[in-house]
Amino acid sequence: MIGRIAGRIEYKADDHVLIDVRGVGYVVYCSDRVLSQIGRTGEAAALYTDLLVREDILQLFGFPTLVEKEWHRLLMSVQGVGAKASLSILGALGPDGVSRAIALGDWNSVKAAKGIGPKTAQRVVNELKDKAPAVMAMGATASVAAVASDEDAVIEPVATAPVAHTRAPSASSQAEALSALSNLGYAPGEAASAVAQAAGDTPEADTPALIRAALKLLAPKG
Repeated sequence: MIGRIAGRIEYKADDHVLIDVRGVGYVVYCSDRVLSQIGRTGEAAALYTDLLVREDILQLFGFPTLVEKEWHRLLMSVQGVGAKASLSILGALGPDGVSRAIALGDWNSVKAAKGIGPKTAQRVVNELKDKAPAVMAMGATASVAAVASDEDAVIEPVATAPVAHTRAPSASSQAEALSALSNLGYAPGEAASAVAQAAGDTPEADTPALIRAALKLLAPKG
């Protein structure tokens, strides 16, 4: 499995880039958004990759982050969503936009991607709503780690009245869940309130479970 490519850009085409790695050229297919962000010919580039193996072809698909790569793999688990459709969705929405659309049940945003019809968009939202929090947590973990690294921050639990024999989710899990909800566009206050309530209602929950519980609390009622 080729999981990452790092080398020099030889050329860029409409749907792929050729990266030279010590004399070996790798054709890596990318979304329009990634191709617009990657460097110019002759510049260095690094992409996380997913290898698609078929009887008659091998294709590499490239992503700037591990989180986006995992979204690609998750999207392809949906019936009717192949590699190109996944790139179309990620190219149109980006990983944060995909997270937001699935969390809010907004299949119209998914349908806006080129080549994605309403039935496929609805399947993406319906089939991934329970699986998505695990990938959202990956993005939240990266965000929290970046803050800690850049600012030497230490996340500590908020002091509350002690409750005997009750174990709440760890402070890092709560921080990661809060970061994920913030990335989805929820206001800090409502996100923090939902995470706090979810943490109290679901002792020993990990980050994905906290995100799922908080999203249920934030979902429109009625």
